[in-house]
Amino acid sequence: MTQIPPITKQQQKSLATKRRIFHAAREIFQRDGYENLSIKNICAVAGVSTGSFYHHFSSKDDLLSYYIEEQPGIVTNSLAIPKTWGEAKDAIIEIYLNYVKYCRELGVAFVSNYYTPKNQSLNPVTRSKRPYPILSVRSFLEKALSDGALTLKYDLEQTLTDIRMIVIGNVFEWCLMNGATDFEGNMSRSLGIYLDGLFH
Repeated sequence: MTQIPPITKQQQKSLATKRRIFHAAREIFQRDGYENLSIKNICAVAGVSTGSFYHHFSSKDDLLSYYIEEQPGIVTNSLAIPKTWGEAKDAIIEIYLNYVKYCRELGVAFVSNYYTPKNQSLNPVTRSKRPYPILSVRSFLEKALSDGALTLKYDLEQTLTDIRMIVIGNVFEWCLMNGATDFEGNMSRSLGIYLDGLFH
């Protein structure tokens, strides 16, 4: 069994700086919105230099995509190759209920400002390879398809696009209603309806 080497003091310091930059951005983002979020004011609030910012992030949108890294992880067992379509459906819904929980922790103000067309960290063509929920779904479905455990009604790329649009719609509705929706129930129901048709 391979042991993961302990994190060095320098790595700990670097991670702490990265998180400080992110939390400064989140504070500005929640208070002032995307339009007023600049690298200059992020650095001022975080107490770091512009050089330090660019050491950790390539752009403002790259920084915003980092927020997903703080999302609680999915239990690995739930992403094992499914034996039935029902197991696959439950696993995908679990991934997004985990995301719903994280959105609630971040709050409506942050998520409302995050989900804007100007935020290119949301663009599936250009965003980084950070562990977005849709990448977990992609990996899960690829394994299931390769193993012959599932067949899909649509090709994988179309399936992933459909799932992403359903999720964004649910997040947008939650933001639009200032949190006064059954976020978990709506996400489970709408994904469930789509996935029932996908796997049958």
